[in-house]
Amino acid sequence: MALLIHSLFRALSWLPLPFLHALGWVLGWLSFLLSGRYRRRLFAHAQQAGVSRRLAMASVGESGKLVAELPRLWLGRPAPVVWSGAEHIEATQSQGAGVLFLTPHLGCFEITAQAYAQRFGAAHPMTVLFRPARKRWLRDLVAGARERPGLFAAPTTLAGVKQLIKALKAGQAVGLLPDQVPPDGQGVWAPFFGREAYTMTLSARLAQAGRVQILLSWGERLAWGRGYRVHVRPFDAVNGGPLSNDPLEAAAQINRAMESLVRECPAQYLWSYDRYKAPRGSAPRPR
Repeated sequence: MALLIHSLFRALSWLPLPFLHALGWVLGWLSFLLSGRYRRRLFAHAQQAGVSRRLAMASVGESGKLVAELPRLWLGRPAPVVWSGAEHIEATQSQGAGVLFLTPHLGCFEITAQAYAQRFGAAHPMTVLFRPARKRWLRDLVAGARERPGLFAAPTTLAGVKQLIKALKAGQAVGLLPDQVPPDGQGVWAPFFGREAYTMTLSARLAQAGRVQILLSWGERLAWGRGYRVHVRPFDAVNGGPLSNDPLEAAAQINRAMESLVRECPAQYLWSYDRYKAPRGSAPRPR
């Protein structure tokens, strides 16, 4: 099975990006039409955020593209990338500070780390946090595909967190998705689009690991398979000030920052992600 899947990914990685995005658009709509649970969650989350039904429907095809583009991003040649805000990275690195990149489930979040590694990784490597797949064949494929020159992967374990802190203290970069629901005991309840969501505290803890600057980033998927645009925003500018030392307030600030990025392009947000679920074994969600 592992050899079969790897061979399939390798074959798909040679296909043009426009073809993969077209294929993904079809797969996204098939998933939407065949799963009532998928449809209900997508519309409920979009409505919670005040996003129109038209934009929510546009996200269906984009979610399919998210899956179909993986073979190219993991195993194929580099995809075309343009930058918006790269000067914020350069300014932070010139000060010798570590960079903490916070990226929501928006657009192509795989490309943000890859584009950084290709442009900045030789001098300032990046370490990204990821949750290892349960199946070994998929875990080996993902780990091998994500690690490349200037880019390292750290698992969601205590050893992985120590790896992230070490990278930041060395003036390197770290990337993670702060809108990913953490395990019980590793988060707090904080508002996200007006509804309480269990939010990781790791982002705030990493921000306090020495001289660290927080940058917000996301990878916009360009139309017709033309590639991607990586957007970078200083957290302090979006937040109106630095991150709070209080865990509850810091979680709320980070959620508001993620909301601001999602509003830039709601059609590419993964509205079907179960953002408001309660982690197993946690206390009841507050009203």
